[in-house]
Amino acid sequence: MIDVPLSVLDVAPVAAGASSGDALRATTELARAVERMGYQRFWVAEHHNMPAIASSAPAVLIAHLAAATSTMRIGSGGVMLPNHAPLVVAEQFGTLSALHPGRIDLGIGRAPGTDQATALALRRTVEGLSAEQFPQELAELMNMFTGEQPRRIVATPGLGESPVVWLLGSSGFSAQLAGMLGLPFSFAHHFSAANTLPALALYRQSFRPSRWLDKPYAMVAVATVCADTDERAQWLARPSALSFLRLRQGRPQALATPEEAAAYPYTEIEREFMAERWEGQAIGSPETVRRALEDLQEKTHADELMLTALVYDVEDRIRSFELAKKAITES
Repeated sequence: MIDVPLSVLDVAPVAAGASSGDALRATTELARAVERMGYQRFWVAEHHNMPAIASSAPAVLIAHLAAATSTMRIGSGGVMLPNHAPLVVAEQFGTLSALHPGRIDLGIGRAPGTDQATALALRRTVEGLSAEQFPQELAELMNMFTGEQPRRIVATPGLGESPVVWLLGSSGFSAQLAGMLGLPFSFAHHFSAANTLPALALYRQSFRPSRWLDKPYAMVAVATVCADTDERAQWLARPSALSFLRLRQGRPQALATPEEAAAYPYTEIEREFMAERWEGQAIGSPETVRRALEDLQEKTHADELMLTALVYDVEDRIRSFELAKKAITES
């Protein structure tokens, strides 16, 4: 039985034949729907130069989603800090926190969220492309919210308007840093399943109580596509796997239809890649999804599960989250 909170991660997927505006409106519809279902938080991710993803400006989208909802926490999963000056992030999320007190999460990552050429365009310098300064930049950002170290530049809004800050990761680096700083930690199991357990163990071993947390708090993000049958869920999930395959091949495209994904002429190597992509995720009927999520929670001892569904049609996405929630809460 799963007795931990459930949340949602979305990337505002741009479906083939649709516009970015269509994608953002669908994400807004999804946020309102999962709030009614009782999900705890709704995060959007920063990605750039990806035709299938419209969530490239999380702070802007979070402002819209927070205004379109009323109770659910809204946040970033995440903001890639090396892409931005800490002052800009502090002012953006300080503004969001001032407008929506007690509802804003700032999930921070250190990966570029894109390719190296786009990262260079964002940062305008080769310095920082390796993210070696991430711990120092994070400390600077946190200080802008807390004011523990007096400084000449004050983030306004920002100082005293702090969101809840999380560290995100898909390996051990951010896990250890989150533990040392006493911050909540979210792990990207949906694309780095092999590293989940080692990273969570490192986070808990490294944890030091802080002004933010007395004990570790770990959330695990998992790809979850739920439908009436296993076959239907796998059919709905196939465009997501094809999108990731195309991204890895250096030819990102808008999210394919399930029919296009089913008709794609996969090689044997590509089929193996897709099977590995689905390994450890929750894709299937309500019973299959329930078992998969229970198994994941039992293995990870996650304090919270964050479900993400890269599904072509928004109605199918909403239905997936509805079926998954019922499968878990009514079991």
